[in-house]
Amino acid sequence: MPNYLTPAGHRRLADELVRLTSVERPRVVQEVADAAAQGDRSENAEYIYGKKRLREIDRRIRFLTRRLDGAVVVQPGENESEVARFGASVQVRTPDGALVTYRLVGPDESDPARGQVSFQSPLGGALLRRRAGDSVVVRRPAGEVELEIVRVWYD
Repeated sequence: MPNYLTPAGHRRLADELVRLTSVERPRVVQEVADAAAQGDRSENAEYIYGKKRLREIDRRIRFLTRRLDGAVVVQPGENESEVARFGASVQVRTPDGALVTYRLVGPDESDPARGQVSFQSPLGGALLRRRAGDSVVVRRPAGEVELEIVRVWYD
């Protein structure tokens, strides 16, 4: 399955990759080299922690590289319609009458606390292909909830 990203999400991942490769990794490599120069590595906490941090950075670099290589950047306006698709902002009314806005994004951009939900999540999947006036039932661990779609738009 392609890795769909918004232009902003692609930029964030690419910026993180550049930062890791050009700033973080060289800094940690130097710290490890400095710690190794101090002698006995088996009891050198700075050396052990530095090597661990270096493995974490390398793992993240490999992950970001794979995700960006397989990325499909969906430009705003490509799917613009009254129907909720990838990249859409969807305003819903909850059972208690509150209005909540969600943006349908890829799994790498998902941040539910900021209203960014993956189109592959239960909520995102329920909102896909819906339009204003539709009601959807979302299955959550806490039970089902019915939401009314108030508005769909693209930024």
